[in-house]
Amino acid sequence: QVQLVESGGGLVQAGGSLRLSCAASGRLFSVNAMDWYRQAPGKQRELVAIITRSGSTNYADSVKGRFTISRDNAKNTVYLQMNSLKPEDTAVYYCKLEVATFPYVYWGQGTQVTVSS
Repeated sequence: QVQLVESGGGLVQAGGSLRLSCAASGRLFSVNAMDWYRQAPGKQRELVAIITRSGSTNYADSVKGRFTISRDNAKNTVYLQMNSLKPEDTAVYYCKLEVATFPYVYWGQGTQVTVSS
């Protein structure tokens, strides 16, 4: 049984920073990309950042220059450093692991990030 445990969310003022973590445990083989998504109230879930096993990264335009994704392959953990936070960053943030074997995708339970103006 694979579990993803997210942490680091909370309430922060605009301009502040938060660091999200997502640790995967259980029988994991061939973890490929590790991603962060977010979903604001009334909106669709959107991709925030992705990091491949080799460390290549890609970001949504709305967070480029402010967010940094990183990973620790030995710990099967992915991080999201969020700086210069804005009220529009308020959302539930989810991590996603893409693996080479069925079921191919695992999702975290989500962590709330609230940015006050």
